[in-house]
Amino acid sequence: MKHIAVYCGSRKGKSLAYEEGGARELGKELAKRNITLIYGGSSTGLMGSVADAVLDTGGKVIGVIPNFFVEQEVAHQNLTELITVESMHERKAKMAELADGFIALPGGPGTLEELFEIFTWAQIGIHQKPIGMLNIQQYYQPLAKWLDHMVSEGFMKEEFRSLAMLEDEPAFLIDRFIKHV
Repeated sequence: MKHIAVYCGSRKGKSLAYEEGGARELGKELAKRNITLIYGGSSTGLMGSVADAVLDTGGKVIGVIPNFFVEQEVAHQNLTELITVESMHERKAKMAELADGFIALPGGPGTLEELFEIFTWAQIGIHQKPIGMLNIQQYYQPLAKWLDHMVSEGFMKEEFRSLAMLEDEPAFLIDRFIKHV
């Protein structure tokens, strides 16, 4: 496991735990294990926090950002590498290409859209890379129940439900990723 893509909010959310126990702890854990962070390239919100934590701990960070966000001056200026693309679609494709696994931290609709696209790709066999949700402050508990509901109502096979790992601690989630590979 050399590269993990992280999907997360461009805002920090209301709880300090999202940043401290989530983004920053995950960033430190990635750097400690010599895993390069692949993320959306922003300096704001949890995105900036996870990138800063990796960099502050001596790790590597590759940001993938659409040109229009660079023009709005939200691009992180101190990354190991910043890849600019034309669209959000290109951003997601590039992140998926570079990553060996995917982790969702708390975030909004954009985070969920990225998570569900990569989850769908796994279901239809486009990739066999691990997918996880870092369940800080039980943020993803309602989503986990919803996925279970999809299975119980016959809209998703049980075998696919296990594709979405859920852990409260960054180290445990990364350990599960390593076992998956």
